[in-house]
Amino acid sequence: MHSASIEPPFDEEVHAFYRDVLSTLRDEGVPFLLGGGYAMRHWTGIARDSKDLDLFLRPDDCARGLEAMRRRGYLTTTPFPHWLAKVYDGDLYVDVIYNSGNGLTKVDDGWFEHADDGRMLGVPVKICPAEETLWSKSFVIERERCDVADVAHLLRAQGPHLDWHRLLARFEENGRVLFAHLVLFGFIYPNESDKVPRWVLDHLFDQVRGGETRAAEGLCRGTLLSRAQFLIDIERWGYKDARTELGIMRPSQIEIWTAAIADSRSR
Repeated sequence: MHSASIEPPFDEEVHAFYRDVLSTLRDEGVPFLLGGGYAMRHWTGIARDSKDLDLFLRPDDCARGLEAMRRRGYLTTTPFPHWLAKVYDGDLYVDVIYNSGNGLTKVDDGWFEHADDGRMLGVPVKICPAEETLWSKSFVIERERCDVADVAHLLRAQGPHLDWHRLLARFEENGRVLFAHLVLFGFIYPNESDKVPRWVLDHLFDQVRGGETRAAEGLCRGTLLSRAQFLIDIERWGYKDARTELGIMRPSQIEIWTAAIADSRSR
């Protein structure tokens, strides 16, 4: 563990909003983690413009956190009840995240147990662990957003320091996704293969060769990687949607998440 200070680009109005949100959650005793672009800066050293602030909360803490924001006079919405809420101050907003769009990476105690220490705008914060950051980003392969580069940069910067046993446990039967990213990492950085332990690759290769333990006939797991690009498989070609077949998401949640595709493409 090490403490680092993370400062966003200077904008006093943005700073005041972010600082108030962070301080309010701390004062109310609502546990949260700093994620998104600021966590990536912490773990990889890559600084990039970020249009918002991503805070990760346990699902059970989310209602209490949003109520604290409303008492401060902020507007809150829950556009996607299975994973995301928002806190608004005019045009500014903070994302409150408690799962992922595909429903696979719910924020649980493990996120907090392995979080790193840091400060943002003078406020002490906990930062999403590198392992959970990598895990959640590995499934984001949309047409309009793809986090393959983020995963590669995390592996490059933190590969020798990752808790690989814990990371493998996070992926469980979805180890093929991690394996694919590790293969791409070797392609992207051909002289840095030592940052991924050989036993991890061997383990995942054995898993791939051993077949699937939960695979259902006619199943498509592409919807776990992209909510849009594999709809044709489900709607026209008769494949079963892994999100419902494996009990990851309810049909009503998928309907809301799918309806928002057009809005994401118009940005």
